[in-house]
Amino acid sequence: MKVFVTGATGYIGAAVCDALARAGHTVSGLARSEEKADLLQSRGRIPVRGSLEDRHVLEEAAAEAGAVIHTAMAFDEHAPERDHDAVEAILSATRPGRKPFIYTSGVWVMGDTRGRMLGEISMLRPPELVAWRPAIEDLVLASQGMVFRPGMVFGRGGGFLAGMFNDARTTGAVHIIGAGENHWSCVHIEDLATLYALAVAEPSPGELFITCGGMPQPVRKIALAVAQACGHEGKVESVPLEAARARYGAMADCLAMDLKAGSTKAARFFGWKVERPSIFDEVFAGSYGS
Repeated sequence: MKVFVTGATGYIGAAVCDALARAGHTVSGLARSEEKADLLQSRGRIPVRGSLEDRHVLEEAAAEAGAVIHTAMAFDEHAPERDHDAVEAILSATRPGRKPFIYTSGVWVMGDTRGRMLGEISMLRPPELVAWRPAIEDLVLASQGMVFRPGMVFGRGGGFLAGMFNDARTTGAVHIIGAGENHWSCVHIEDLATLYALAVAEPSPGELFITCGGMPQPVRKIALAVAQACGHEGKVESVPLEAARARYGAMADCLAMDLKAGSTKAARFFGWKVERPSIFDEVFAGSYGS
């Protein structure tokens, strides 16, 4: 099958493309520059020149594909309108034949879980940064697409762990917002990518999935592990929320949330298994180096 992927050169999208190729699919990817197009071609993908603002490009690429996966995202002031319009364009091409379409959201839309483990049917209290996303989730589900809500993604030397490692290596300490008693729900990027390939092969139209692996972990515990792996054992420093907001904007509130999310739904629907190393195995012996 030919699968069209937005964000194909991004952190999640590139891993998804690799998983699709391993499953025998032909992959086309949206490329907003010649450089990105050349990168996709070097990886054996079919580049589609354009951006999320190019409705006709999205419609044509989605119409030519047997399935579509939307992973592209940039959190800026235009994100709500750009994402909505891109999804509308893709849906216009996937609705007639009920082609599989997977929209990538995230567990941040759930808001602060206040120590409780939440799943797919839990009430949402999204923070400002992603307050617009639930409406797009609803649009996708109503059109018989699938919605994935990944947790904090790690592995392949990227994601939030990369920021922590860079922090430790450049400053000698890992900085966290507040005391770090809040939890993050995480997922290894290779496990997540495998799930996308499984869902393309055996789609479940109109379904939403929490896509996290393993138990939620306290942020401070993760930070301490990163500090130790970098030779700075115990070097974790707290940053007040207001100071973090000044540096990271609305994202600071997302990073400070207590976010315990988990579900067996993806396992039940797709036979998905979490097989990659835990976050702590990845920290000490994984892709982030010494």
